[in-house]
Amino acid sequence: MLEGYRFTGRRASEIAADIERAVGEGLLEPGRALPPLRELAAELGVNPNTVAAAYRLLRDRGVVETAGRRGTRVRARPASVARDQVRIEVPPGARNLADGNPDPRLLPGLGAALAAAAARHAEAPALYGCSAVDPDLARTARARLEADGVPPGQVTVTSGALDAIERVLAAHLRPGDVVAVEDPGWGSLLDLVPALGLRPVPVGLDDDGPLPQDVARALDDGARALIVTDRAQNPTGAAIGPERAAELRAVLARHPEVLVIDDDHGHDIVAQPLHPLAGATRHWALVRSTAKAYGPDLRLAVLTGDPVTVDRVSGRHRLGPGWVSRLLQTAVVHLWESGAVDPRAVAASYSARRDALVRGLRRRGIAARGRSGMNVWVPVADETGAVTRLLAGGWVAAPGARFRLASPPGLRLTVSGLDAADVEPLSDAVADAVRPSGPGRFG
Repeated sequence: MLEGYRFTGRRASEIAADIERAVGEGLLEPGRALPPLRELAAELGVNPNTVAAAYRLLRDRGVVETAGRRGTRVRARPASVARDQVRIEVPPGARNLADGNPDPRLLPGLGAALAAAAARHAEAPALYGCSAVDPDLARTARARLEADGVPPGQVTVTSGALDAIERVLAAHLRPGDVVAVEDPGWGSLLDLVPALGLRPVPVGLDDDGPLPQDVARALDDGARALIVTDRAQNPTGAAIGPERAAELRAVLARHPEVLVIDDDHGHDIVAQPLHPLAGATRHWALVRSTAKAYGPDLRLAVLTGDPVTVDRVSGRHRLGPGWVSRLLQTAVVHLWESGAVDPRAVAASYSARRDALVRGLRRRGIAARGRSGMNVWVPVADETGAVTRLLAGGWVAAPGARFRLASPPGLRLTVSGLDAADVEPLSDAVADAVRPSGPGRFG
């Protein structure tokens, strides 16, 4: 048995609950190896199959991971502790470049849209038995998708992009399956995959998105799904161009059963055209969230995909939440149709600040990256030291550890709160805080 802890339980669920409680209380530290199956079974007086079932439950919940000959270990960071909960306190007077939020000045007012939704509700309230997707939203969303070259497919609605991705993964995969993910990538997604009992495999990327050779390697090694960010990749700002999309489609053509998920959260805030991978394989989904362009609190994303995928997601959604508020759906349609957001102006605003910061850093010998969206990625040798020194200078940066699996260290700087006058002082502060790093891929 492990020194300092005595396991309990007779049933698989009891053993799993005991271990999960010990992990949550810090009695079993991250990285700690659990006893071999037969050893723990002998200690508890149960069949080894019972312990194996308990370990499977823990793996499915994201509490432990199987490490080959190293056995079963407590995850380095249990799934119950999200990356974005590990925050840096923002001292008075400091500038927060770490939160990843859009610029509130670029978000539309919601008053007219919510009033229109309330008026429609007064005339025809949404009641039990109504369709889950507002017909006007489906029509408008489908037209916008087709304008960007997304293959035909039904439209459904979820409570944000992460909700959509979770539902698509659950519709096709089982615990233990491997998912290829961008590295560095969206921290919430890197949390979600193991929390579902799935195994993330990192795929490197450059300014044009995922590297084809890394994707090919992951799929050849058995990955059953690939998740890509089409534009405004978080945290690097990568955007998939036409040549890279063609290369990735060629790789996917050799793996027609792989599930492909396109995350297009950058819609309406970037100037780069969309080059999705949708339709390259039998099962696919493309997700568009309203968060970045219209406001995170709307909690609405549009999902389209192949018929099986959309049907599975829609059916399971009906058995749970039922539908996303039709009031919100009506408000979003009003925002779209009234032109509440000028995508070109928003994209230009983010681009001006992002490009100015990238140029300022490169003039100081720092190989910053930021092709699209609202973030700039800065490779560093020492994340902790760089974050600390920037904080002392009045700037709060997000440590790259929130976004990495195996890629080298870095910092993420969100430009949403910057003005033109901030670029030079910030560039100087970053130059003082980090060591210059040569150009290249991210990982």
